[in-house]
Formats: sequence, structure tokens, C-alpha cells
Amino acid sequence: MATLADTTIRPIERDRLFFFVMSLAIAAVVVGGFSLQLVEGRSTFASPWWVHVHGVTFMGWLGIYLTQNWLVWRNDTLAHRKLGRIAAFYVGWMVLIGIGANTMAAVHHRIPPFFEPNTFLVMDWLTVLVFAGLTWAGVRFRERTDWHRRLMLCGAIQVMTPGVGRLLPLPLLTQTQQLWTIWACLVPFMAAAAIYDWRTRGHVHVAYAWGFGAITLAVAVMRPLAFTPPMLALTHYLTA
Repeated sequence: MATLADTTIRPIERDRLFFFVMSLAIAAVVVGGFSLQLVEGRSTFASPWWVHVHGVTFMGWLGIYLTQNWLVWRNDTLAHRKLGRIAAFYVGWMVLIGIGANTMAAVHHRIPPFFEPNTFLVMDWLTVLVFAGLTWAGVRFRERTDWHRRLMLCGAIQVMTPGVGRLLPLPLLTQTQQLWTIWACLVPFMAAAAIYDWRTRGHVHVAYAWGFGAITLAVAVMRPLAFTPPMLALTHYLTA
């Protein structure tokens, strides 16, 4: 962090480096989580086709996000904007695949046994919807760079959730503890972003309040929503 705040680096270059480093850290956590599952035999390449489509789709986004931050770091803004147009539509595909794959997991009884099916479905659906909302908001504010890069970062932090969960001993926790422990693992990334802003701007950008506020609110309502009569009825229908 001290290096990033070095006054010998121009502010614009310092910001670009910071967001690129954050994208690398996010990618490392996600890849680490899924790699651990593969190494320990809890994930296999013998999974149904829709599981692979889901995995390739979301890893594809990770590649896009890394590439976008790398392009900005390299000052290739033209390529960044061109890829951004594709990325905006790609997020819509992610929503369809994310909701569809998790619904299929319920139908085919592939939800991990340490999750309540209704909580699992609400958790995954809200995760992908909040990610999409933050990311599309970032696209909407693409002409306001300060808002754009911070909302995009919040979206990327949110979509870390599946990777983070695979690094944790979730079977040892209660359902409520599972949700909030995953959330707690996202806090250091938001804290790093806030601290960076405080040190370089003198205050924390309000975009982070909206972004992390949305992430936190989603976690807070997951279990209440999961136990509403409509959600219980839908879960029963899907898992019957």
C-alpha cells in the first residue's frame, strides 16, 4: 500500500495500478477456492454439462475483469471501451446461467447437504443479481471514472462469494454463520479499497457505501426471504 501511495507516481497511474492489483487479488481467491475443491475431490470434470457452462461462464467474467483492469493499467482505453460493450451484455448471460444452474442444482438434488435448499437458492440468486446490479451501475457511470471503477470493483468483490465459500469450513457452521462468515471474508477487500481512498483522496468515495451496503443488505435478507411461504413452496416444487 505504501508503494501505491508513493507521491512519485502520478495519481492516475497510482489509481490504475491499485485497481489492477485488486483484480489480481480477487482472481487469486476465486481460482484458489475452486482449485482446492478440485484437488480435494469435491469437484470433478464428470459433473453435468450445465455445471461446466456455469463454471466457464463465471470464470470467463473473471478473465474479462482482469483484462479490463490490465488494459486501463496499460492506458489502452480504446480496447477497454470496446471490451466493455461486450462485457455489459455478458453480465446478462451470467444472470441467466447463474440462476438457471442453481435452479438445476435444486431439481437434480445437487445442493451441498450442509445447505438448506431454500437458503442456498436465495443466497445464489441474490448474489448474482446484486453482482449484476452493481456491475451495470458501473457501466451506467462509465463516463464518471471514479464511480465506474469503484462500482465495478464492488461487483467483482460480490461475485467472489462462490470462491470464498469453497475456502471455508462451511459444514462446521450454522446456516446464519455460513452467510456472515462469507461476508466477513469480503470485508478486507472493501477495507483495502476504503483505506486506499482515505490515504489518496482524504475521504472514502460514496460509491463504496452503495456497493458494500447492497452486498451487506443482501446477506441480511437472505434467510428471511428463504423462509417466506412463496420461497418455501418454490423450493418444495423444485426439489420434489
